[in-house]
Amino acid sequence: MFTTYFKIAIRCLLKNKVFSAINILGLSIGMAVCFIILLFVRDELSYDRFNVKANNMYRVVFKANVNGGKINESNVMPPVASALKNDYPEVKEVTRLRTLGNPRLLVNGKLFTEASMVFVDSNFFNVFTIPLIQGDPNTALLLPYSIVISKAMAQKYFGNENPLGKLINRGKDKNNPPFTVTGVFDKIPANSHFHFDLFGSMITDPDQKSDSWLSSNYYTYVVLPNGYDHKKLEAKLPRMVEKYMGPQIQQNMGLTLAQFRTKGNELGFTLEPLTKIHLFGNSNTEFEPGGDIRYIYIFSAVALFMLLIACINFINLSTAGAAKRAKEVGVRKVMGSRKQDLIKQFLLESALITTFALCISAVLVQLALPIFNDLAGKNLSFGFQLKPMAALTVLGLLVSILAGLYPAFFLSSFKPIATLKGKFITQSNTYNLRSGLIVFQFFIAICLITGTIVVYQQMKFIQTTKVGYNKEQLLVLNNSWALGKNEPVFRDQLLNDPRIENVTISGYKPVGPSFYNNALAYPEGRDNQLLNALEYRVDERYIPTLGMQLVTGRNFSPVMQTDSLAMIINETAARAFGWGNSAIGKKIFREHTNRGNHVAYTVIGVVKDFHFKSLREAITPLLMVLHPETGLIVRVKTKDIPGLLASMKQQWAAFKPEEPFSWSFIDELYNKTYAAEQKTGRILNIFTVLTILVACLGLFGLATYTAEQRAKEIGIRKVLGASVTQVTSMLSKEFLKLVVIACIIAFPLSYWIMHQWLLDFAYRVNLNAWMFIAAGLIAIIIALGTVSVQSIKAAMTNPVKSLRSE
Repeated sequence: MFTTYFKIAIRCLLKNKVFSAINILGLSIGMAVCFIILLFVRDELSYDRFNVKANNMYRVVFKANVNGGKINESNVMPPVASALKNDYPEVKEVTRLRTLGNPRLLVNGKLFTEASMVFVDSNFFNVFTIPLIQGDPNTALLLPYSIVISKAMAQKYFGNENPLGKLINRGKDKNNPPFTVTGVFDKIPANSHFHFDLFGSMITDPDQKSDSWLSSNYYTYVVLPNGYDHKKLEAKLPRMVEKYMGPQIQQNMGLTLAQFRTKGNELGFTLEPLTKIHLFGNSNTEFEPGGDIRYIYIFSAVALFMLLIACINFINLSTAGAAKRAKEVGVRKVMGSRKQDLIKQFLLESALITTFALCISAVLVQLALPIFNDLAGKNLSFGFQLKPMAALTVLGLLVSILAGLYPAFFLSSFKPIATLKGKFITQSNTYNLRSGLIVFQFFIAICLITGTIVVYQQMKFIQTTKVGYNKEQLLVLNNSWALGKNEPVFRDQLLNDPRIENVTISGYKPVGPSFYNNALAYPEGRDNQLLNALEYRVDERYIPTLGMQLVTGRNFSPVMQTDSLAMIINETAARAFGWGNSAIGKKIFREHTNRGNHVAYTVIGVVKDFHFKSLREAITPLLMVLHPETGLIVRVKTKDIPGLLASMKQQWAAFKPEEPFSWSFIDELYNKTYAAEQKTGRILNIFTVLTILVACLGLFGLATYTAEQRAKEIGIRKVLGASVTQVTSMLSKEFLKLVVIACIIAFPLSYWIMHQWLLDFAYRVNLNAWMFIAAGLIAIIIALGTVSVQSIKAAMTNPVKSLRSE
């Protein structure tokens, strides 16, 4: 019986080559896109789950609101770990991690600069599942100046030698003892929220025993019992703040914790599940850029809708062609076929089409994954391995059932007497269903087109908006600190180059990796208005080099000794202090500076607001002081950038620094800030095109069926004088009505979705009517073009051919 079903299925596919090809192509594209997105979603949801204790691990986050200035940091104070361990018995384990910036390491006379070294507590490898391939995780970090390195670093430093016991010096500074390698691990999995190659023992860090509750440098993780609700511990943490932090606030600020809170301020700790850090973490001090759960929802919806559109094509084409198989069903029923036999037959045909589509989709996934990985910054793999192939097969089986079930029941339900008498009329039974499915297809397509337009406009707005400084032709020297005392000398040499307009010494950049310094300040006579701001330590060339504008007052001057206690603030800070346009000459008192507490600064200038955070965040108060640290920002004025860089490199080498010449452009750093949105936009563009393609395949097939069913009507109309234009208009009109209905339904939903997406940006474009009208017109033009191909072909057919049998 199965052999018979199979032969009939093959014959039907070969008899209807065009429609079989449309179904196979649509399903293969739909399944390929769906599977790639499923791989992406699975990878995003898998972050940090490789840790055996992942479900019981939480990161401690410090949150505060000081006079409207919000603090959200995932690194906390040194004694938080010991307080949690000692005061709360439900905390089974606690471990810390502290970053070291860019350490210079000397190994066998060779100097290396690494960007991924951290100090960790001795129990770190018992909390996090990072197995050692050499060394004992229980003892590897117990002693000072011990270090565990990755396999890649071991190969880099020591080649094929056994790295255990080898020494690693901290640069050429002989005052620090060398690290001793006590362990080697393979590598940290890609789906981790941090990646480091060097783990030094925390006991080496002299600050790790500090009792200060007012400075944050330590990422702290706790392990709780199985099934324990972390919210219970979180509810107890205010007592820890009162016990430990309260006395230090009173000592440093002269306010009790209660008084501090009555002024509208708040501070405390929360617990963030380890497995949610990648998608939900939003602190100011993340190790690496994370994902976004909203994109998971968006791409999951795209995958589902893409698959549904492909299945809808199958259903539409199957039910539209029901008239052709009506007599076949009638004859087979008269010959004794049962309904369940017919259902099996039609489901087998669906499975056969899906199988062909499955094979093609597997090839498409293999070909498309490298492109998708490049766009998404991922390393997803398929490789025709057992698990991915099994998952794709299950997906194909689901598609086969989803797409074939309704047509199978529909076709098997025909009445044999009516079909054999030719009384079967498909239009009355299936027109409403097909129309509804077409509306759904284009509803999804229009939503995606609208989303693509809005994302493009927002990215264009980001590129063209005035950020308050001139980001063009600004060159940053990433490691000028290596010049040491020669950094000002190098700056002066650059200033003598006619191709260079200005140079400033400062590590504070408005975009990209930058120095970061939180500042607590209050206006004179109003210490109850303590404000949390960002402090930039700059020189007198900073403002002109970056092309900023002073609204009022003057710039710093190195010849004025009083400027060592002068301050320039931005417009937002002036408003926050309640001064408006009269800030010049006012006093600002800074807390916790390197000069002590309650240090008075005089405002000498107000700089026009500029964006020193991304456009996702509103501009916050900013304070500038004349205290240049290290870092060079260069304003160039030449088109010969390669020639200038070559010259700068030669001058750099003359100082014989231990670091290579390294540079980047501010505008490139600016673009990298929005890399996630740009990637999402490109991926959305591709999915939109594919969705429209699959929808148009179905529309093309339906237009072909419609033209065939109305062939005699078209012939009669042409004999009676109808023109090609009139016939084409008649055939296209009903499809265009459905697209217009889809527009009406899609516009409100797409408006709401894109409005929610834009809320992530403090500075954004407005949703204008033209965006939705443009999306609708694009959909109508695409639909009209698809339908017109078959409509014009049918209209130009010789009417004699269609009327010959009448």
